[in-house]
Amino acid sequence: MTLLRLQIHVMGALVLRETRAAFGASHIGYLWAVIVPSTSIAVLVSVFTFAGRNPPYGSSFALFFATGVLTLQFFSKLSSSLMVAFEANKALLSYPPIKELDVLSARAMLVTATYAVIFMVVFWGIMVWDGGDMPAHPGRTMGAFVATALLATAFGVVNAVILSMWDSWRHIERILTSPLFFLSGIFYVPSLLPTALIEYLSWNPILHAVEWMRDGFYPNYDSTVLDRAYLMKTILLLMVAGLTGERLFRKRRAV
Repeated sequence: MTLLRLQIHVMGALVLRETRAAFGASHIGYLWAVIVPSTSIAVLVSVFTFAGRNPPYGSSFALFFATGVLTLQFFSKLSSSLMVAFEANKALLSYPPIKELDVLSARAMLVTATYAVIFMVVFWGIMVWDGGDMPAHPGRTMGAFVATALLATAFGVVNAVILSMWDSWRHIERILTSPLFFLSGIFYVPSLLPTALIEYLSWNPILHAVEWMRDGFYPNYDSTVLDRAYLMKTILLLMVAGLTGERLFRKRRAV
C-alpha cells in the first residue's frame, strides 16, 4: 500500500470515527446541529422585535444576526473541538500510522463540512421564510467562511498544544472567550460605534470575520472596520505558533 493510499485510509477512518462520536448513530444529531444555531438566531430576532427595534442593517433581523451568530459559532465549535483533539485521541496516537496532524485534520474537516451545510440550510430558510436575499458577493462570503475556518483551526491548534501541557488551560480559555458574543459585532454594526471603542474592538480577529461575512451578503455594507490583511496575518501567526509548538512538544505528550 502506497503512503498516499495509507494516508487516505487513515483520514477516512478518523473522519468516520469523529462523525459517529459527534452525531451518534441516529439522524437526530445532525438535526440538532442545525437546531442550535437556528434557536440562537430566533431568540435574538424575538428579543429585538418585541423591543420595537429596527434591524441594525438591512431589512431582515434574521439575516443580520445569522451572519454574526453562525460565524461565531463556527469558530467556537471548530476551535474547541481541536483544543481537545490530542486528549480525546490519546489511545489512537499510540499507533504509528496515526499522527497528531491527522487527528487535527480529521476534526477540522468534519466541523468545517458540517458548518458548510448548516450555513446553507439556515440561510436558505431565511430566504424562504423571511424574504432574505442571496449573497450579493458570493465570492466574499466564501472567502469569509474559509478565513473563519483557518482562524478557528489555528486558534484550536495553539490551544491543543497548551492544553497538552497545562490541563487548567481549558478553564482559562473558556473565560477568555466568553465575552466574544459581545465583542464580535453579532447584534450591532461596529462601524457605527465611537472611534475610540472601534480601536479596541478591532483587535478581535473574529470581528473582522463577521464583518467580512456581512460584506459578502449585503451589496453596500461598506465596513470601516474590516481589515482582511490583519485577519490573515493573525491566522498566519497563530498557525505558525501552533504547528511549531505541536512539533516541539510532541515527544513530551507521548510520555
